[in-house]
Amino acid sequence: MSLRFGYGTNGFANHRLSDALAVIADLGYEGVALTLDHDHLDPFAPDLARRTADVASTLDRLGLSVVIETGARYLLDPWHKHAPTLLHDDPAKRLEFLRHAVRIGADLGAEAVSFWSGITPPGVADPWDRLVRGCAEIVDEAARAGVTLGFEPEPGMLGDDIAAWRRLHADLGAPPGFGITLDIGHCRCLEPLPIPDCVREVAGHLVNVQIDDMRRGVHEHLEFGTGEIDFPPVLAALSAAGYTGLVAVELPRHSHAAPTVAAQSIEFLRKAERDGEAV
Repeated sequence: MSLRFGYGTNGFANHRLSDALAVIADLGYEGVALTLDHDHLDPFAPDLARRTADVASTLDRLGLSVVIETGARYLLDPWHKHAPTLLHDDPAKRLEFLRHAVRIGADLGAEAVSFWSGITPPGVADPWDRLVRGCAEIVDEAARAGVTLGFEPEPGMLGDDIAAWRRLHADLGAPPGFGITLDIGHCRCLEPLPIPDCVREVAGHLVNVQIDDMRRGVHEHLEFGTGEIDFPPVLAALSAAGYTGLVAVELPRHSHAAPTVAAQSIEFLRKAERDGEAV
C-alpha cells in the first residue's frame, strides 16, 4: 500500500486557507496538516462553527484528509512564542486552545490532533507533574469527543524524545487514544537510534507523521535533499510498519515559496518511496 502524503498549512502562511488547500490538493497530496492559527481557522475568532463547517466542506470537495496541528507561534500571546504552554503557572489559555482543537478535530473528522509539551519556564520546579496534569485533561476531552491525540516529541522541549513520550504515556495510565506524532527530522536531530528503528519502536502507537530533512544536533526543518536523512529506508519502514496515517511535509519557514516547495517535496517523496520499495 502506498503512503499517504500531506502538507502542513504552516508552510502556506501567506495563503488564504481555502487557496492553500486547493494548491495542496492540485499537487496531488492526499491530506493536510492544519495548524490552527490567526488566518487558518482561528479557534478564537467569531462564528467558529460556521467556519469549521466551511473548511469541512472544502476538505470533502478536494478529497483531503486532515490532522490538526497546534504549533501556532503567537496565537495565544502576541509577545511570547508558543506561550503559555502546559508548563506555565497559568496554562488556562493553552488548555482552552487544546480543547478547541479537539472539538474542531471532531467536527472535521481529523485523523489526529497533535500537540507538544513546551519549554520549561525559568523557576518551575515541577514541570513534569504539570505536563501530566495538563495532558490528562486533554486526554479526557479527546475521549469524550472520540478524537485521537498525537503527542509530539520536540527538540528543546520538556518532552523531547521517544523515551519521554513512553514515560508520559505510562504516567497517564496508557490511555488508548494517546498516540505519538513522529517528526522524521527530529529523529535525525536527537534520537540515538537510526530513523527506521525509531519508526519500528513506536509503530504500535504511531498516529501522525511529520516529514522534513534535518541534520544531527540542529533543530532546523530543511527541504528534502539538503539535510542528512536517507529517505527511502525511512519510507520503507513506515510501509512495513503498516502505518496508514498521513505523512505530512513540515516546512514552517518556507511559506515565501510554498507552491514551488510543495511541488518539489511531493516529487521527492514519491521517488524516495519508489526507491524504498526497490531495496
